Amino acid sequence: MELKTVKTEHVPVRYYEGGKGQPLVFLHGAGGLDLDQGFLAALAEKFHVYAPLVPGYGDSEECPELRDMLDFTLHTWDVVGALGLKDPILVGFSMGGMIASEMAAVVPNEVSRLALIAPAGLWLDEHPLPDIFSMLPFELPPYLFHDPAAGAKIMSAGMDMSDPKFLQGFLVQTARQLGAAGKIMFPIPDRGLSSRLYRIKAKTILIWGSSDQLIPPIYAQAFRRGIAGSELVLIPDAGHVAPFEKPHDVIRAISRLA
Repeated sequence: MELKTVKTEHVPVRYYEGGKGQPLVFLHGAGGLDLDQGFLAALAEKFHVYAPLVPGYGDSEECPELRDMLDFTLHTWDVVGALGLKDPILVGFSMGGMIASEMAAVVPNEVSRLALIAPAGLWLDEHPLPDIFSMLPFELPPYLFHDPAAGAKIMSAGMDMSDPKFLQGFLVQTARQLGAAGKIMFPIPDRGLSSRLYRIKAKTILIWGSSDQLIPPIYAQAFRRGIAGSELVLIPDAGHVAPFEKPHDVIRAISRLA
């Protein structure tokens, strides 16, 4: 995957591109693309992948003009247009799934194929979501991974996640990212998406890790009720970061849209 830049109305956007075949746009989650590089490389074996960074992630510029969910939705459509793409397969993971859902709801005739991997965007009072914005890094693995111990080693590269030096580096790295994500999902990710899901016309595949503790599979049923004709694929032995833990199972599910 090659890191490139495309100019939009408000800000230059950094994006990864690679592969051949049908165009596919992948929208990342609140954690950025660090864990998704292997997944993107595997995805690029089947599709021509474009993976834009949300402004403020990685080495991309921040964009104060993006203030709310509608701004991020229209911005991402600007990115698709700047890339010269027409009706790509649209894939969103977690926070990116929320953006992809909004894109497909706002402009339903421009999205014919949609894959949502454990998307954020809904809120069920009887099943409240944990507050990732208040968590320290060592608190995250049980919510993200099917195997929390293995996940902790991956996130920390073998370091002690409670060590002050690790915490300092982790917090510096994620401060900008969570600042951008907070505009979309803080304090809860309910921005009225549930009332707009009916507008989605795309053939939709919902993909969920069966042991997701961050956005549990009960939310998949809410998305299914909201998006007519949507299908659910549960990935066994996978948590919230199913694209990292079970990349080939996730890609197989996405390929049903090809």
